[in-house]
Amino acid sequence: MIFRDLVTMPLGNLWRIKLRSALTISGVMIAIGTFVAMLSFGAGNEQYVTEQWEKLGLFNTMYVYPLREDSDNDTTQNATLNDSAIVSLALLPGVEFAYPFASFDVTAIIDDSSQSFDAQALPLVATETKMFSQLKDGRMFETDSAQEVVVTTVFLKEFEIDSSSSVIGKQLVLSVERLRLDSAVASLLRNSGEAVRRVFHKNMLDSLKQTGYMRRIMESELSQAANSFSDGFFNSPAIISDTLTIVGVLKTGRGRGRLEPVLIPMATAERFYSGGMSNNPTELLASVTSGSIDFSSSSKIKRNYPRVTLQLDRHTPFQTVKDSIEALGFRSFSYAEKFEELSKFFFYFDFALALIGMIALTTASLGIVNTMVMSISERRREIGVLKSLGASERDIKILFLFESALIGSIGAVCGILLGWGVARISSAVVQFYMAKEGIEGIELFVLPWWLVLIAFAFGLLISILAGAYPAARAAKIDPMEALRTG
Repeated sequence: MIFRDLVTMPLGNLWRIKLRSALTISGVMIAIGTFVAMLSFGAGNEQYVTEQWEKLGLFNTMYVYPLREDSDNDTTQNATLNDSAIVSLALLPGVEFAYPFASFDVTAIIDDSSQSFDAQALPLVATETKMFSQLKDGRMFETDSAQEVVVTTVFLKEFEIDSSSSVIGKQLVLSVERLRLDSAVASLLRNSGEAVRRVFHKNMLDSLKQTGYMRRIMESELSQAANSFSDGFFNSPAIISDTLTIVGVLKTGRGRGRLEPVLIPMATAERFYSGGMSNNPTELLASVTSGSIDFSSSSKIKRNYPRVTLQLDRHTPFQTVKDSIEALGFRSFSYAEKFEELSKFFFYFDFALALIGMIALTTASLGIVNTMVMSISERRREIGVLKSLGASERDIKILFLFESALIGSIGAVCGILLGWGVARISSAVVQFYMAKEGIEGIELFVLPWWLVLIAFAFGLLISILAGAYPAARAAKIDPMEALRTG
């Protein structure tokens, strides 16, 4: 039996029983379509996450944090993320550079409107990374000491500015409040003279000779002196202002690390740090707790940071850098490490979706078995004739396997097209609703070549397995009996 016979004879038989063949092929098509549409969703999500992380350079980014308070590591419990620690981290093998997350509260004024924001001091070297390359308009600042500022789309939203290009070149006035020791001392000195006059005018000198009375007077005056000191320190902050030019607008989207609405060159931001301490209660408490309280802010080594960002060489294993960071007494977070965990999640997610599709395929295979078994009953005389003409059992088995494979092939091709169509429609609906909600549209359905091949292979394999029993049954038919009773 030649190859042409193996193709033409099954096609002729399927055409003869058109309705039954169409229903059987439809079952395979729906099963493959379900399989493709579901895996297309899983593949789309994985591709989106991968592209976004690659776009932002997150695979080469690692964050370093101080150890948690409940850490059992006693040998490194005093390690703090200050400027000297940043130098040590930058010297680790595989680290290209390191920079701190330095943020502070500012009041921003533009076009007579003001808002309070968190500003972030950013070194020039950080602006060369992919994370800060997603500009909507303008450019990043040119030097670490430039009188320039970059804002984000969050900044525009808070000021209700629709056009990002309209703010490029505008002047932005930034001001911060800093707690100063000289304000506290001045308040104390103003009240000290009054305290002396109060003691000598209201109290007899002879009364001061009494120890108990003297102690009460001293406690009262010391309490008032402490109140004067704290009032001058907390309620008379120094206002530090500067006018910067907006040169760029940075996009802020999904998958991005923490990014403040206002980005200032590192050296320019030093002006806002100088002249006192932050009046932010959280920062103040952290400084007191860590013992790094510094009224003058002249000592940079005492400044602690909540996080340091490391830019890694792309060829350096993240685990090597992570071990070095832990040896210095810090903990780390790596997107590359998390992506490995995320890849496992996508694997199990895709497996679950594929399992649903396989259940549908298994159901469709029962239709193939039914069609082929009925075909055997109707074609007993044909089988008897073929065997009488010299066809072997193997030839008969291959003939019926070809027919079932043909059903699976046609159903798989149509199913792939159906799955692709469902994915396109679903994607259009999702993007429509995202646009309606003002969210940037994303593609959650993709049809990679490997999915097409797998879907076709599964459709073909399931149909061949489904046709194995009918083919074996057809091969065992006695030709004499088939001709006599057919």
